[in-house]
Amino acid sequence: MSSLDRHHPLYSSCCDKPAVTVDSSDVHELGEQPLQGLKLASQAVLDTAQQRGRLKCSKCGGSRMFFCYTCCSLVGVNTQDIPVIKLPVKIDIIKHPNETDGKSTAVHAKILAPNDVTMYTYPCIPEFEKDEVVLVFPGPGAVSVQDMIQCLRDRSNNGSVDPFDEPCVKRLKSEVQIPTHTAKDPQSGTPDEAKSSESRVNPLRRVVFIDSTWNQTNKISTDERLQGLLQVELKTRKTCFWRSQKGKPDTYLATIEAIYYFLKDFHQHCLGQEYSGEYDNLLFFYSYLHQLINKAKTSAGKC
Repeated sequence: MSSLDRHHPLYSSCCDKPAVTVDSSDVHELGEQPLQGLKLASQAVLDTAQQRGRLKCSKCGGSRMFFCYTCCSLVGVNTQDIPVIKLPVKIDIIKHPNETDGKSTAVHAKILAPNDVTMYTYPCIPEFEKDEVVLVFPGPGAVSVQDMIQCLRDRSNNGSVDPFDEPCVKRLKSEVQIPTHTAKDPQSGTPDEAKSSESRVNPLRRVVFIDSTWNQTNKISTDERLQGLLQVELKTRKTCFWRSQKGKPDTYLATIEAIYYFLKDFHQHCLGQEYSGEYDNLLFFYSYLHQLINKAKTSAGKC
């Protein structure tokens, strides 16, 4: 599941069919007006591709629509017609080897933010500077996005990365907002000094998500290479994912949902900036697929 996901199976599926069929056992009851008000690039190119149907991926030969979830490349869609998003932090996605590629939404992030998202297949996990990285995954010591930056500062100052440390004391919102200034500010000194100052103010550099169904996450989340990372939990968001996981609450998010909501909260609570849709296009494919599934469900009389 996505790290954000303590939620359901986390990953949405890519669209694999020119016509979308709906299995009642595979469709999650969608909330009222989900994904409304997003500032998205035109999805006309997806309408055209959907009407055309599947095409072969030029790299692997697989039958795909919109993109190849195996090769992380576009299929039947031009690069210039797809939004490219710049993220404020780097994203690392650790995918379970048994996670079905076609059901994972992690690839959405890689295609839409190619310069800031890296995908790894477990057991491949990169080395992390634990004072600069968080793992979005629920747990007894997990903190909110609002408290995350102060907790990273405390851990850095105390030289502690013990995963069994007491959770950080919650701060007032005003205490964790990050003042903004650039290296060009005459008060900020040289660019190197400004960069060092920024690092102390906002130590977060990378965010790790786990892409796996909930039942498969334990092996990855307990890997010793992830131990000591500050865990962050998204407790207030609800999923719109159409593949429900039996027995799991609606707070279990798809991977792309987890990434999107984390960045939205980070922008507001950590950068201290008003959110104006900066990362909405991360849901470019997801929102379109959601719409297709919902229409198919309505046509099948399942709404």
